Amino acid sequence: MTINTLFGPEEVPTKPRSIRIKRIKAVFDTLTIREEVAKYLPLSNRFTSPSQIHQMFSFLQQETKEYFLTLHLDGKNRIVCMEEVSVGSLNQSIVHPREVFKTALLSSAAAIVLMHNHPSLDPTPSREDREITRRLKEAGDLLGIRVLDHIIVGESYFSFVEQGLL
Repeated sequence: MTINTLFGPEEVPTKPRSIRIKRIKAVFDTLTIREEVAKYLPLSNRFTSPSQIHQMFSFLQQETKEYFLTLHLDGKNRIVCMEEVSVGSLNQSIVHPREVFKTALLSSAAAIVLMHNHPSLDPTPSREDREITRRLKEAGDLLGIRVLDHIIVGESYFSFVEQGLL
């Protein structure tokens, strides 16, 4: 087959060409906990306070590395899923907004709760903790996913909402 172009007639192959495109599918892994559920989830299964979340994740006090987790919540503040965003060293872990919200979007979360531990057991937020909380809040606002709180687990806990920082 011949077509006319700006540069004159040109031969065009009649055989159709195929195009290969990568398609991404979300794959979720279900974690089954074979212990008494009351140890992990409150009876209401709905979170209304930072202390409930701290109680549920107080086991992080015993970790020797810093773990950064997100809880993905539906419109009624029930857990849709949980993600381990980063495992760091003794006193820091790398967190990027892209990694936090990638899975929040896939799980159709209405809101998220940020959480990490301080192996030193001092829950006082560092300058970096305050900065990443601000960045994640801004990113969440742009994406329409509310950041409800950032909880730091130590000997006790620190809630950015309870302290008026979020």
